[in-house]
Amino acid sequence: MSGFFYVLDEEARVLFVDDDPILREFARVNLASPNTRIDVAANGLEALERLATQAYDLVLLDLEMPGLDGFGTLTRIRADPALADTAVIVQTGREDVEAIDRCFRLGAASFVMKPLNWRLLTYQLRYVLRAERQARAARPRAVA
Repeated sequence: MSGFFYVLDEEARVLFVDDDPILREFARVNLASPNTRIDVAANGLEALERLATQAYDLVLLDLEMPGLDGFGTLTRIRADPALADTAVIVQTGREDVEAIDRCFRLGAASFVMKPLNWRLLTYQLRYVLRAERQARAARPRAVA
């Protein structure tokens, strides 16, 4: 019999962006671990405010939100040199080809469907975090 273990065992700070308060609370409960901190934002503008004041390893971004939607938020993240390398996973109930293609063209690292399977999502987060960290380590460093 195996006991519970945390999938996200590495240190990480994740921003979960969704207009649904229940999903934000579920994210805190289901994705956090002793080494992984989960912060939440209710919309795209709040997410950009948090990103301006705190470094995040990964953003989980809903597409359908009032005000600044996920597409607009992702566009602004990629346009900001300080945020351009932040890993973004889009989470949405939309599964149309246009939305999927648009997310990846805008720079999403991955795309997951709602309803969210929280355990499977933690594995997806771990995979994306590790891949992004390996890619960052492999990039040539700028010479001062």
